[in-house]
Amino acid sequence: MTKRAIDTDIVLIDIIDFSRLSMDKQLEIISYLSLTYKKMIQKMLKASGIAMAKMLQGIIPTGDGFYCILHPSLKGFGPILGMSYLHFSDFIAQEHPYFKGIRVAVHTGKVHRFKDILGHENFVGDGLNECARYIEIKNLIISTVIISDRAFATFQQFLRQYPDFERLLQKCEFRHSSMHTFQDKHNITHNGYLIWMRKGGIIPPPKPD
Repeated sequence: MTKRAIDTDIVLIDIIDFSRLSMDKQLEIISYLSLTYKKMIQKMLKASGIAMAKMLQGIIPTGDGFYCILHPSLKGFGPILGMSYLHFSDFIAQEHPYFKGIRVAVHTGKVHRFKDILGHENFVGDGLNECARYIEIKNLIISTVIISDRAFATFQQFLRQYPDFERLLQKCEFRHSSMHTFQDKHNITHNGYLIWMRKGGIIPPPKPD
């Protein structure tokens, strides 16, 4: 196990009402979602000219969705990736009418990499748990991404570092809410923001210098 924690963006995708689907439909939608998002990421990588390992450290299935662990060099890009996932989910709904969409949460936090029982690389850490708390918000607006206050701060740092992305988001009519405060099931207080683009799109990560 690597003792040093990785501090990076974590994006959590949660399929709405997944548990209410029949087992056959669960298999169908998670398979289709995985395939289409894989193609989406591959196109993003091609546009940016980077390898998969330079964008995503890992993907952790949750049963009704998955976590994306971004490479630390892309810390702050997580909210943009989350909005790209949300935009692409509209195309999936056209193919599967029973698909009600996804909820997306983003948090900047720490995870540890380890080898699981089968020898596969996996992740554990407070960052994953913190990210999951934001998905639990009741009455979350479907067309938005919920991000933690720390993710919002690193997102702003990212935009200062890459002003071209800030201009691109302005063209996409990017918006964010005022800060929301809520308590999770353990009565712990969290702060976060809702973000969205009025003109959705798939935005690849920055090209390497």
